[in-house]
Amino acid sequence: MLHYEFMQIAFLAAFLVAMVCGPVGWFLVLRGQTFASHALSHVGFAGATGALLLGLSPLTGMAGGTLAGGLLMGLAGERIAGRDVVIGLVLSLALGLGALFLHFFTHAAGASAALLFGDIFGVSWSVLTWLAALSMLSLAVLGFLSRPLLFATLQPELAEARGVNLRVMGILFLMLVAITTAECAQVTGILLVFTLMVAPAAAVLRLGLPPFAGLLCSALLAVTEAWAGLVLSWYTNAPVSFWIVLMGGVFFVTAETVMRVVRRA
Repeated sequence: MLHYEFMQIAFLAAFLVAMVCGPVGWFLVLRGQTFASHALSHVGFAGATGALLLGLSPLTGMAGGTLAGGLLMGLAGERIAGRDVVIGLVLSLALGLGALFLHFFTHAAGASAALLFGDIFGVSWSVLTWLAALSMLSLAVLGFLSRPLLFATLQPELAEARGVNLRVMGILFLMLVAITTAECAQVTGILLVFTLMVAPAAAVLRLGLPPFAGLLCSALLAVTEAWAGLVLSWYTNAPVSFWIVLMGGVFFVTAETVMRVVRRA
């Protein structure tokens, strides 16, 4: 299968996306903000469809939409915490806007399917270049934020007393999540972003590994799921996103089972 250029691009794209999704997802689960990736993906849908309508790249529109959403969520801070009704209304509005934009777009059916469920086999070299740039930028930002972010997550009061600005840290992290969400949607689609960002990290966190090992294992597990999804899709003709979802659930259940056996022992 690697003799085909589109498969080579797909494997590279999956690697670039997954190696960012794993570590960012680790912090996302640790901070209890897993719903943020799902919310931002819906906002990104409106941005992507708006970009299509204007003749721009969907990745450009999605990155812009998710960044704006992440910034607003970060600025709102604790004021939106727990307000499920408000968040649900925003998600519905974003999807509604996306549906409206697709209504005016000629190739709505194919474009909507690719946005909602992913189309990694349709990634071009130009999109791959953008993914590489976004991945390198995201990893660099995460490397810069990792220590104060971990401090602010585990001991927020002490971190604030030591001079860590929790509000700024929250805004920067949500903007990082926004970029990662836009990348992840290229592989899993908007509706299944939650899987590749959250499932590997949740499974690794169940094992109780130290931070550096947890971040590394989350990245490796995300890459494993993404690449295995491509291989299984090639041989079964089932969607890549289906296999990623299935393996995410299997790994999580396996990690939970292993830890329960260890505790009993």
